[in-house]
Order: sequence, then C-alpha cells, then structure tokens
Amino acid sequence: MRKILFIFTFLFLTITGIKAQELQCMVQISSPGMSETDRQVLQTLQSSIYEFMNQRNWTEYQYKPEERIEASILITINEKIGSDEYRGTIQVQSRRPIFRTSYSSPIINHNDRDLSFRYVENQTLEYADNTFTSNLSSVLAFYAYLIIGFDFDTFSPMGGTPYFEKAQSIVNLAQNAPERGWKSFEGQRNRYWLMENIFNSQYTSIRQALYTYHRLGFDRMTDNMDMARSEVVNAIEMFQRVHRQRPGSYLMSIIMTTKGDELVNIFTEAPAMEKNQVVQILTEIDPANSARYRRITQPRN
Repeated sequence: MRKILFIFTFLFLTITGIKAQELQCMVQISSPGMSETDRQVLQTLQSSIYEFMNQRNWTEYQYKPEERIEASILITINEKIGSDEYRGTIQVQSRRPIFRTSYSSPIINHNDRDLSFRYVENQTLEYADNTFTSNLSSVLAFYAYLIIGFDFDTFSPMGGTPYFEKAQSIVNLAQNAPERGWKSFEGQRNRYWLMENIFNSQYTSIRQALYTYHRLGFDRMTDNMDMARSEVVNAIEMFQRVHRQRPGSYLMSIIMTTKGDELVNIFTEAPAMEKNQVVQILTEIDPANSARYRRITQPRN
C-alpha cells in the first residue's frame, strides 16, 4: 500500500510539474546553391532549431497544447563564408486564433535580413537569459520573446511587456557581438530599432491598438460584426495618430506588412462610408501599398 501511494505521489508531482511549451513553431531552412554536404548539415540545424523553439519554456505560464502560439520560421541561406559560417535572412511569422471561429489572424510577418551565424553539424544550441552565448541562439530567443510579447499584447493592454523586456535584454547583451542587426548605427531597421520603437512612449498607441484590434474587434465578430468592425476602425485610427506624430516608424511598417491583406478582406464587406474612411487612413499610413487598399472600394466579381 505504501509503495502504491509512493508511485501515485511521484506520478502526480511529475505530471503537475510538466509545463506545456508556449510555441508551436514550424521551422524550415532553404539553402539554394549550397552543396549536398551543406544541405545535410543545415537539415540537422533545422531539427535543432525546431527543438530549441518548441521544447523550451519561455514563460512561467502553463499552456495547454491547444493554447500554444502558432508560428513559423523560414531561414534562407544566401552564402557560406568559410567552413562553418553562414549568412542569410530569417522570416518570422505568428498567428492567433479568433474567438469562436476557425480563423487565425496574423500577428507578425517580419523578414530580418541581418542573419549570420556559425554552426557545426550536431552542435548544441545553447541559450541562457542574461548571457550572450552565440548569435544564432540569441536571434532565435529574441524572436521567441517577440512572438510571445505580441501575442500577449493582443489579449491584454500592453500585456507583452515582460517578454519584450526579455527581448530588449538580448539586444543589450549583443552590443559587442561582431554580427550585424543588434546596434543602432548599423541601420534604421534592425532588432535594435524594433525594440526602441516598442518601448518608445510615442509609439505606445500602436501596442494599445493591437488589443483593440484583436480582443475588442476580431474576437467579437461572431457576436456583432458591425460593432466589431468599428473597433478595428478605432484601432487603425490609433495607428493614424501615431503616424502623424512620427511617420515612418519601423514598428508601424511591420504591423502594416502583417495586417494589410487582412484589412482589405474585412472591410470589403463594410458599408460604403466606412470603406472610404478606412481606405483614406490606410493609404495615409502606408502610401506604398495604396493600390492594395483601394481594392476595398472596388466592386467584387
């Protein structure tokens, strides 16, 4: 009896101690022009990155399997430098389910062109908070926290702050790294400036708008489509106010890249007056894609 009780207690503690990881992240490495040997090495790396992203606990929360954040990473290797150094890009995407629907709304769609790293086949990807161990693991951890931070922002106002702080810490630790993407003087659109925008008080309304857009807007569309859509209009008006104060924000450009097609789809069915209002705002914020937004007012076949 005592033995049975011991086994039951052990199993209970084991099960309750398990935390479901936060991310359900698909990983793909594309290596056009690489040799067959290099492609085999990179295939091993792809598996290692998958484990790194999906089998690590990034927060203190316990996620159910169905609550894990859906994401994807596409690494494109453009060139090999030396025997074990690669250079390319990393595209990061994530999405969020909309309440009582089968639809998932895109949260991030970002292509980072400053990726370089060293990797030897079967090398372990090591990472610890407050330590810069390698550029690859730091970039991956940075985007893991970014994905989680934006996801939390859509469920509660500024809810992603603790995870953005983790991402900011990685940027700070990488200031002496030789690889590009971490430092202010390397360009206006890199990881440094993304975090600067996220924590800049002049851009706070962008993050607050993400909550309005998703929790007050999209999540309520099955209850009342017109009211939900009006909340989405409120959100893009918040974007507009930020744009008028500080045009050309890196964070805003990422949001518009992510949300552009979705906004076209939702407002195609809106009343004419609302369509015109939305097109005017979106073309002001994102003039380079004005032709896309004008599709909102075009007759559907």
